[in-house]
Amino acid sequence: MPFQSDRELILLGTGTSHGVPVIGCHCDVCESTDPRNNRTRTGVAVRTPRGTFLIDTSPELRMQLLRERIDLVEAVIYTHGHADHIFGLDDLRLFGYRLERPVDLYCEERVEQQIRTSFSYAFPSSMPELHYGAIPLLELHRIGLQPFEILGESIQPIRLMHGRLPILGFRIANVAFCTDVSLIPDESWPLLEGLDVLVLDTLQDEPHATHFGIPQALEAVGRLKPKRTYLTHISHRLEYQATNARLPKGVELSYDSLRIPY
Repeated sequence: MPFQSDRELILLGTGTSHGVPVIGCHCDVCESTDPRNNRTRTGVAVRTPRGTFLIDTSPELRMQLLRERIDLVEAVIYTHGHADHIFGLDDLRLFGYRLERPVDLYCEERVEQQIRTSFSYAFPSSMPELHYGAIPLLELHRIGLQPFEILGESIQPIRLMHGRLPILGFRIANVAFCTDVSLIPDESWPLLEGLDVLVLDTLQDEPHATHFGIPQALEAVGRLKPKRTYLTHISHRLEYQATNARLPKGVELSYDSLRIPY
């Protein structure tokens, strides 16, 4: 599908850590023929006039980028260090080779530690005798809660809680991406005001220890009043059409390949 806007978020994946369909499950959603019920692990591509960067690198990153015809990634920002959000990192190896420079990775200290542990071969203390391109060219940049810039776009980090784990959401212009949320701290609410689009974590109907269920997500939407809300990180317990039919106006489930201009 061709790009429709100079600036847009492309939802590469909208599924929970298991993905949908879930291995070994034969429920109606996992066996659905509606492609909007087929959910790869969560991630975003942000297309700008100066290039494309990602939010998170899911285990399906290669297939997601091929599907969206994204030929080059300049940088990645990370929400947190869980496997379903970082384990596609090696798929960035090709881009460092093409750019002839490191791919920039922006994350908090705890995420940097997880990346360095999980991908220790990508950060050798001395360069081994291997052919060029064998090791990913990556450069880590530490971020906190202050705004920073990628490819000319201002990024506002937003503190969120994923169970007991502090993680980040990100606001870009009037669009915010907040996945894996179980609580929005008091100081973060003002950063989410005045949104055109909110992409918000919603795992299932029932409450969960580390994710919003639909009631908690709708409570946040009622407080923030974005113009439109897309729910993401969705489990196989939520069927696309049936769930949307009972959600309030302006709120709907997202799906892989959804494009959000900003």
